[in-house]
Amino acid sequence: MKTIGLISATYTGNGFGGLTKDRTLASLPFCGRYRLIDFALSNMVNSGIQTVGVITPYNSGSLIDHIGTGNPWALDRKNGGLFLMPGSIYGVQTGESRFLMRDILENKRFLERDDADYVIVTGSSDVYNMSFEPLIKKHHESGKPVTAVYMKVPRGEKYNGYFFDLDDEGNVTAIKSKASGWANYFMECFIIDRQYMLDFLGWFGALEYMDIFQLMKKNLNNIEMDTYEFKGYLGKVGNTQDYLKVSQDMCVHEIRNEVFNNKERMIYTKTQDEAPAFFTPGSDVRNSIISTGCQVEGTVENSIIFRNVNIGKGAVVKNSIIMMHVDIGDGAMLDNVVADKYVQISDRVKIEGDEGEPVIIYKDMKI
Repeated sequence: MKTIGLISATYTGNGFGGLTKDRTLASLPFCGRYRLIDFALSNMVNSGIQTVGVITPYNSGSLIDHIGTGNPWALDRKNGGLFLMPGSIYGVQTGESRFLMRDILENKRFLERDDADYVIVTGSSDVYNMSFEPLIKKHHESGKPVTAVYMKVPRGEKYNGYFFDLDDEGNVTAIKSKASGWANYFMECFIIDRQYMLDFLGWFGALEYMDIFQLMKKNLNNIEMDTYEFKGYLGKVGNTQDYLKVSQDMCVHEIRNEVFNNKERMIYTKTQDEAPAFFTPGSDVRNSIISTGCQVEGTVENSIIFRNVNIGKGAVVKNSIIMMHVDIGDGAMLDNVVADKYVQISDRVKIEGDEGEPVIIYKDMKI
C-alpha cells in the first residue's frame, strides 16, 4: 500500500491584506517559529510517506526558502523525497478552491512516474496533527477509489468549504457548499487511488479551470466516495480573524499539547537557533508563547511573540501576534494587533483593534 503525498499551496484568500502580499498563505508564520505548511508536511512524513509533491504559486519565494530541500522533514533523500512543482501561471486560487485541475494537470508527470497505490492530497493552511495511517488502512479496506476526511462541527454556517451527507456506512451521498448546525465538514484532505486520479484527469481534462472537488460534487453519481472521520483539533485559517484565533488557541494547554507535544507525531520546521528569551525584573507574561531571542520588559497577555522581539519597559501587548524582529517602545500599548516582521512601534503609541477586526501592521512599517 505505497502512498505518496500531494500538497496544494497555490491558494490564498482576500482576508489577509498585506500579510500575504509577498508570501503565500502556506508560508504564513505561525506560533512563534512555524509556518502553516509545516503541519501538512509533518502529517505526511509522520505517516511514513517518503515522496511528497508541493504545488507552489508564482509568489513562492518565501515558501521555497522555508522548505528548502526538505531536510527538517527528512525528505532530502535519493529515493522519493520532496518535489517542488510550479502551479500553472493562471493557477492561483481564492475562495473555496484548493485543488485546481489545471495545477494537477501541469504536474501530471509526478503521478505518472511513481508506482504508488494511493495519493493523499491536502491543502497547506490548516492546523492539525493527524496520523494518515488509519486513513490509508480504511481506504484500502473499503475498495472505493476516493476516501475523504471530514470532521463533525457544531456550527456549519461558520465554515467555508464543502459538507457531506452520509449514509449509514459512511459513504458520501451528497456534497453541499453550505450547512447549518451540526455538519460533516470536509477537511480539504482526501486519499485517492493513483491510477484513478490519472483517469480522472483524463476524463475531465477539458475542464481544467475547475476544482477537483467541484467536479466530484457535480459527478457524485458516478463516483464512489468513502469517508474517514477526524476527531482532533482543527484550526481553519481563512482570514486574519481566523489567524489570530487559531494562534491564540495554541495558548490553551490541551490544544497545544495535542498539536505540538505528541512525541510520535512531532511538527517539524526549519531550525533557527537563538539565545533563550530574556525577561527583566518587573516583566509580566501570562498565557502567551514567547520565542527565543526575545527581550521582554513589559506585559504580555494572550499573545504569540516570535523570535527576536523587544518589548519595552511599561509596554503592554494583549491578544496579539508579533512577528520576528519587531521593536515595541516603552509604554506602548497593543491590543488585538497582528504586526508583521521588522515593524517598529515608538514609545507610548497605542494601537487597539478588536477580536473581529484586528489591526494589521505591515512589514517594515514604523509607527
